[in-house]
Amino acid sequence: MLELKNVCAGYGGADVLHHISCSFSEGGSYCLLGPNGCGKTTLLRVLSGLLPYRGHALLDGIEIAGLRRKQLASRMAMLSQIHVVQFPYTVYDTVLLGRYRHMRERWFGRPSLADKEVVERCLEVAGLSDLRHRMLNELSGGQLQRAFLAHTLAQEPDIILLDEPTNHLDIRQQVELIDYLNMWSSENGHTVIGVLHDVNLALRLSRRVLFMREGCVLRQGEFSQIADDAFLQCVYDMNIGEYMRSSLQQWSIDP
Repeated sequence: MLELKNVCAGYGGADVLHHISCSFSEGGSYCLLGPNGCGKTTLLRVLSGLLPYRGHALLDGIEIAGLRRKQLASRMAMLSQIHVVQFPYTVYDTVLLGRYRHMRERWFGRPSLADKEVVERCLEVAGLSDLRHRMLNELSGGQLQRAFLAHTLAQEPDIILLDEPTNHLDIRQQVELIDYLNMWSSENGHTVIGVLHDVNLALRLSRRVLFMREGCVLRQGEFSQIADDAFLQCVYDMNIGEYMRSSLQQWSIDP
């Protein structure tokens, strides 16, 4: 279980998160929702151990700040929005690097047949099988995002933290990715916590949501139980329900 108790965190001495308390049980998917700048990415950075905090951030009852990077890496992986290509690896080698922790535990650190099978599966999920030999610095933004997503999946962590994982993906790829994450999270108690701006896509990933605004958690729970038009208006400063219903009507009218 991941749990935050009265957590404050931010950058340059200014708090972005204000006394956050929430929890994520083992297994299943969760979505963090809210407008830009509300603290969703900052919350993920606290959970991943990348950002100092005040209060308590716990992984199975152990303070995250007290865990070594190796310990955290064995349990969780995070896919961020921005990637800097520093070395001209191929797509295949980049995904294979996600198996590094597993390979170094064996003699000579060579990839096994199982490692290669995981890499092939992740390449297929990310739609990169035909680009396996392409260099990273030759990829488009969307292809690069998918390469690092496959790298993250190849790590086979217990928990995956995703910050806008569908950026630069077309609609078909978005749906396939979300469906795969749902399948992945249903296996062996895996957990996915994702930041998504598209509410419809978020609800395809999970009905369990956490709404944030101005660095605070407003509500957490099942979407149908905690979200109504008035609440969504408060969160987004617009009538989300009316917008969604009007969008649906456009698809209900014959051309």
